[in-house]
Amino acid sequence: MELRSVEELMDLLYACRGERSAAGAGGGPGDPHGHALRTAALLRRRRPADKELQVAGLVAPVGPLLWPGSPAARTAEAVRPLLGARVARLVRRQAHPEAWDHDDDLASLCQADEEARTAVFDAGVLEDWRTVLELTAARNARLGAVD
Repeated sequence: MELRSVEELMDLLYACRGERSAAGAGGGPGDPHGHALRTAALLRRRRPADKELQVAGLVAPVGPLLWPGSPAARTAEAVRPLLGARVARLVRRQAHPEAWDHDDDLASLCQADEEARTAVFDAGVLEDWRTVLELTAARNARLGAVD
């Protein structure tokens, strides 16, 4: 599945609200939707200008809702046409710890992902991220038109 619009991506991200991982439920560590919001919020605090990095932290929970295979690979392939190669690369490589030491952006993403598992703070709501997703998609569309 390729995501072709921010609206399609938002629908998938909203669908993640009802999902629970084996780790828990109720907005805690086992809540993929809340975890993604916390990860993106932590990245926004640490790297406010890096929208692609923030978005990579936000989109991780859509993988299990897609076709069979690795959740990271599913997510990466689904978001690549919409959000670009960098976001897809970060999402895909996040599942490979051996790559973290060689990539500062990936290390930041993984650190925020880990911290978001236990952090307790109000990370806002998904709708807060619509504009960031739209800006990232628009930038990717412009770059894709040039390539």
